[in-house]
Amino acid sequence: MLLQIHPENPQPRLVKTVVECLLDGGIIIYPTDTIYGLGCNIFKPKAVERICRIKQVDPQKAQLSFICHDLSDLSKYTKSVSTPLYRTLKEHLPGPYTFILPASREVPKILQSKKNTIGLRIPDNKIALGIIEALGNPILSASLPGDMVEEYTDPELMHEKFEKLVDIVIDGGNGGMHPSTIIDCTTEPYEVIRYGLGQWEEP
Repeated sequence: MLLQIHPENPQPRLVKTVVECLLDGGIIIYPTDTIYGLGCNIFKPKAVERICRIKQVDPQKAQLSFICHDLSDLSKYTKSVSTPLYRTLKEHLPGPYTFILPASREVPKILQSKKNTIGLRIPDNKIALGIIEALGNPILSASLPGDMVEEYTDPELMHEKFEKLVDIVIDGGNGGMHPSTIIDCTTEPYEVIRYGLGQWEEP
């Protein structure tokens, strides 16, 4: 299903359709403030496994991330965050960044890496944040399979390609070509794992 949702004023009725799909263990392609992503309810292990099959990765080996609604949401899924780190997160989020942090017990086992860490982000995108708020918990944040190609910016082309693999493709306008910047905050000093859209200077 291709679902057109207004990027500035997401229609509650359509957001509800997406949420019902996620609660049923469905998979969506949705817009963020960077690229379009593959998503599911983080508390539906079979849906997480489906996404890993689409991406051809092992859930135990993949560093999977998910998106939260706000910093209070984020604090629930990480272990105690120091004041300087909290300030760094507050300064950069919402925004095009993924922060690798120590995972709390609230993080489903299937999403925890062997290092017991999790990648978390809060995108500056009203559709994504509206879905998470209505759902009441985070959703998985995974890139589409393969290399980033131009067709991954066009929801209609993504729908043609993935309609048999996912349940809903959200059309929230054209997406970007650059992913988020990934920063590992479990080391001192913090380490940039991938440079993406977000500018980064050592705090």
